[in-house]
Amino acid sequence: MVLKENAGIPAHLLWTLAVIAGVSVANLYYNQPLLDLMRLDFGVSEFQANLIAMITQVGYALGLLFIIPLGDLYHRKRIIEINFFVLVLSLLAIAVATDVRIVWGASLLTGICSVVPQIFIPIAAQFSTPATKGRNVGLVISGLLTGILASRVVSGLVADFWGWRTMYYAAAVLMVFSFLVVMRVLPDIAPTFSGRYVDLMKSILSLLKKYPPLRIYAGRAGFAFGSFLSLWACLAFRMAQEPFCVGSDVVGLLGLCGVAGALSASIVGRYVKQVGVKRFNFLGCALFLASWLLLFFAQDTYAGMIGGILLIDIGMQCIQISNQTSMFEVAPQAANRVNTIFMTTYFIGGSVGTLLAGSAWALAQWSGVVCVGILLALASLSVTAFTKY
Repeated sequence: MVLKENAGIPAHLLWTLAVIAGVSVANLYYNQPLLDLMRLDFGVSEFQANLIAMITQVGYALGLLFIIPLGDLYHRKRIIEINFFVLVLSLLAIAVATDVRIVWGASLLTGICSVVPQIFIPIAAQFSTPATKGRNVGLVISGLLTGILASRVVSGLVADFWGWRTMYYAAAVLMVFSFLVVMRVLPDIAPTFSGRYVDLMKSILSLLKKYPPLRIYAGRAGFAFGSFLSLWACLAFRMAQEPFCVGSDVVGLLGLCGVAGALSASIVGRYVKQVGVKRFNFLGCALFLASWLLLFFAQDTYAGMIGGILLIDIGMQCIQISNQTSMFEVAPQAANRVNTIFMTTYFIGGSVGTLLAGSAWALAQWSGVVCVGILLALASLSVTAFTKY
């Protein structure tokens, strides 16, 4: 099978990309409901346990910056092969670790190599027809989001029944199966950039200088994702306290609330052009602020926590999909590098949010986390309010 740019992408390939994107990105989020269990197992502080989640996000940002651009320089199937191989090793290392420092190192590698979905998204954008680009990108991202939701639910339940280490053994097996499927269905896509790796990386800076909208789209999405991950970085600690006193299974099930975000992703992608990227960002930030207020004033009720998760998930998709889809339209000839700019900034924002939330929890518990979430949401809102894009 040969794919031609802007000529359309077969439905079976699109759905395969969506499913494998979800399975691959799940590696980043298995740890979130498990942080309290891992803290107890290794005998470390809440801050040290929180570093597991933060380091995973940092690794993902590094992978986005240094690996994803290679999709324009080398054959993408080869890049995917190597990433899956390292993932299997790093996930097994976490499963057998006896020291939290081993988990930190393996989590960094897991984050770096879990960038496979970000190779899929440019494929959906590059080879879809102009009329279906937003919808198809939204579909792949819906699969990715479903994987994020499922990862929290599954890891919480698996840990409750068989211990947190079992989840990482299972994740390694899933990566083996994902590798086999992708190698069978993904066509060999020719590189679009000729030159050296150094020249490729320099061209990313050139794109940033040449197209100011890229900086705006990526920056405000990064602030928003930092706010979003502030919630998930400390939710397990909050739910372990009064009046809830629940474990990883319930924290994982709360991830199901985010199904609204996954369902909204394809809808947002379909209407980005009609509604406009700026309006979607105003809406997304409004939902973020409403969510954090609810998570503060109704923090002792399940209704308040569930409502807050629902609002922040939908708001995140309004911001991510509208900005990411618009990014590809700015420089379609450099799809992987554009995605690198967007997603690297996005996950740097997520890493900063995770770190700030962990520090805020140590200083002021849940109230501190809420303050971090609101400040980062306001930062995203300010970028939209004071720019023309």
